[in-house]
Amino acid sequence: MKSFKQEYVINAPAGKVWEALVDPKVIEKWGGGPAKMSDKEGDAFSLWGGDIWGKNKKVVPEKMLVQEWYGGDWKEPSIVTFTLSDQGGRTLLSLVHGNLPDAGWEEFADGWKEYYCGPLKELVEK
Repeated sequence: MKSFKQEYVINAPAGKVWEALVDPKVIEKWGGGPAKMSDKEGDAFSLWGGDIWGKNKKVVPEKMLVQEWYGGDWKEPSIVTFTLSDQGGRTLLSLVHGNLPDAGWEEFADGWKEYYCGPLKELVEK
């Protein structure tokens, strides 16, 4: 199984970045379709109209979000960890995506930039 890490410096406070990660109304502004999301441990979520789904495993408001992610016919989840670090009005968003299949994991890395963290960054920096 593979994993990777990406970091994004976002010119917005951690609270605004956090909201873009957990508020379905904000997610729908940068994401690709209907979203169900919360900031509660154990809650289920779905993104892109149900193409991605899973469960919040650990929630530390404005600091860390750990989720199990499923898509397609995955038999076991991948693990996504978002860590937010305040940098004086800016936020360092660190993303670790693990437990990925050996084949095709590079597509996930590109997808985060193009469809998730990139659009999120663009929205919250407006």
